[in-house]
Order: sequence, then structure tokens, then C-alpha cells
Amino acid sequence: MTHIIESIGPHRYRESFGRYYEDFVVGDIYEHRPGRTISETDNTWFTLLTMNTHPLHFDAEYAKASEYGRCIVCSPLTLAILVGMSVTDVSQKAVANMGWREINMTAPVFAGDTLYGESEVLNKRESKSRNNAGLVTIRTLGKNQEGIFVCNFESTILVAKRGYAVEDKIKI
Repeated sequence: MTHIIESIGPHRYRESFGRYYEDFVVGDIYEHRPGRTISETDNTWFTLLTMNTHPLHFDAEYAKASEYGRCIVCSPLTLAILVGMSVTDVSQKAVANMGWREINMTAPVFAGDTLYGESEVLNKRESKSRNNAGLVTIRTLGKNQEGIFVCNFESTILVAKRGYAVEDKIKI
């Protein structure tokens, strides 16, 4: 459902991604693929971009003396990757991200780990202020290549109804 090829004319097709509000069903679970292997460079760049100066993320000698024995991936990077992995399935047709809550980092992530994510639809309701969209609440779980859960969070997204997404208005 997240990847649709639509015929728009003779021998012409257009790719479309994401779900409209009507496509969400409470209880459905979307497995986000492909996975994403995090490199040391990813972690270093992210800490530099966000000005995170905690040496546990980039100082190998410091990290050796920690309980982890090596550098750990910056937690907001783990969250950002899982949010990004979920976009095609849950927010490609979003009007707005209404926020995240209950963000939990349940195990450390290291350079070389591969993240996999899945999202479950917890709730949906029509918007009270916009007749062209609805609110969808999801829980996203992230796990590593060993099946260890490393992060979970809930988010609520304002999602366009069919015919009202930005891509529905583009006539190129």
C-alpha cells in the first residue's frame, strides 16, 4: 500500500508513496525496510551537527573507560533514523507532525549496528478543525540486528485524506 504505481495516461505511470488517512487501520503494523546500518562517520557527523559534546560519542579512549567499553551512538541519531525509516509507511502524506511522546532508549546502539523499525497504528480520528485530514497515532519500535529493542516512541501525525495531499494538487 505504501508504494503505488498509478497509470496517468497511455504507457505513462507515476510513482506514489505513503498512506492517506483512510488507509490507516488501528492495530495494523508496518515493518519498515530496508534496515539501516549506522557507521562511525554517521555518529561523528551527527554529534558535530547537533553540537553534542559528550565524549562518549566520539572519544574512543574516554569510551573505553565507560561501562560500554566503546563509543555509543548519539541517542537522537537513533531516534532520527527510526523516524526517517517510518516516513514512507506512516507520514509520507502528512500535513504536520503533531509531536512525539514516551521516547525510550532501551539499549545502547553502536557503530556497525543495523536498525530495523516497525510501527503500529494505535488510534485514528477525524480532525476537528480540518475536514481534509485526520490524526493518526502510532507506536514505533526499533531493534538492532540481534533483535534487541533499542528505542520506542509514540507520535501523532496529521495525515491528508485522499485527494488532499500536496502531491494530489501537483499537475506536472
